[in-house]
Amino acid sequence: MSTELLAPLDLAFWHLETADHPMHLGALAHFSQPASGERDSAEILELLATRAAAIPRLRMRVRDVLLPVGGLAWAVDKEFDVRRHLRHVRLPAGEFAESAARLAGELMERPLERGLPPWEMYLLTGGPGDPFGVLVKLHHALADGMRAVAIGAGIFDEIAGVGAARSGRGVIGLLNGGRKTRPVPPRSWLPGPGQVAGLARGRIEELGRAVGVGASLVGASLARAGRLDPRGGAVLSASSSGTRRLATAVLALDEVQEVRRVAGGTANDVLLAIVAGALRRWMTERGDPLPGADPSALVPVSRRRPGGPPGSGNKLSAYLLRLPVSEPDPWTRLYTVRTGMDRNKAAGPLRGAGAVAVLADQLPPLAHRFGAPIAGNAARMLFDVLVTSVPLPRASLSLGGCPLRAIYPMAPLARGQALAVAMSTYGGDVHVGLVADAKALPDVDRLAQATRTELADLLALVR
Repeated sequence: MSTELLAPLDLAFWHLETADHPMHLGALAHFSQPASGERDSAEILELLATRAAAIPRLRMRVRDVLLPVGGLAWAVDKEFDVRRHLRHVRLPAGEFAESAARLAGELMERPLERGLPPWEMYLLTGGPGDPFGVLVKLHHALADGMRAVAIGAGIFDEIAGVGAARSGRGVIGLLNGGRKTRPVPPRSWLPGPGQVAGLARGRIEELGRAVGVGASLVGASLARAGRLDPRGGAVLSASSSGTRRLATAVLALDEVQEVRRVAGGTANDVLLAIVAGALRRWMTERGDPLPGADPSALVPVSRRRPGGPPGSGNKLSAYLLRLPVSEPDPWTRLYTVRTGMDRNKAAGPLRGAGAVAVLADQLPPLAHRFGAPIAGNAARMLFDVLVTSVPLPRASLSLGGCPLRAIYPMAPLARGQALAVAMSTYGGDVHVGLVADAKALPDVDRLAQATRTELADLLALVR
């Protein structure tokens, strides 16, 4: 992997970035000290450096190419120095969780340096006996959520110990429940005669999907423009201040599953209903009027095949879902979410306005370069809030013998929007990371607390 063109969707993420809207994903991991004795921070930092340097993808930077016009390529950074990407930050003793979340929000404000491979890691330590944290930032052009997990998991003992940092297969196997992926034989860059017809048919099908997505996108945008309510829009959309704040919550997975077993549907349906109810509670408590039209959530969907090779580049689509914030009954909210998601799944991830990523895949590189400002400003016309679930390995993980206790994913904020919600399941809990514009939503901690209250209300209905 010496040179590789950026896929169209990767180009879109690269060009969408501005100083106030950095397009990187993040994760804040909490580790506890091992029973055998506290690990020295210098030792942990050295371990991070060694393992990050062994991950080939983290050596790649973006460079210009002559062809295609407007295109970019990944190329190995011949002057790669892993220590240019690692930082050590000491936090006040005795208040690690609060300080780590506050610092993580501030660090998410800063765009990654473009001349280097687009990633950073921060080791966050407190006083003696305190847990420690690792904050990882990866540009969205480098990886989507599943691929980001496959890359970042190379720092863990269980992945690095089996050499998966070189192949990427170990973590993908974990993500697939332990199933092994079949090796992919090398292919020629030139298709054989028998492949030409198939390629042509595939291209026609792709263009047909793009036309369908484009039509539904225009229709959804026009319909949404007629429904926009300044009362509701003022809460979740704002002129970006360029500041970020992270709030976190932990939900017990067995409680989420208890609700799911009674209500039906999926655990993700329950989590989406919890987000809707938390938004309603939070708006009411802060004295905001409920929106006349329920906010739209963009729910990303991976287009990677289960059990397939990890590959490179973003492979995403998305569903659009109206979050029933105006509905006062928690059970009805859950039913509404489940019905909406069932309808989305029946249509499939390649149809509907939420599949805007499919449309991005059909545009030439030059269109992404010059069309990014328009696309960035158009996000608010399509959705109000991003709500995403990030898959994590099911096995227990550690770093240098220090057990991983929690991991909070963080998603980027689109222009004109003030909140993105990301969730991951690990160790029997759902870890929720809420990234907000710090000036627009200074009380996002109260929204995080509201997610726990909403789960408690749903539990009370099923017990």
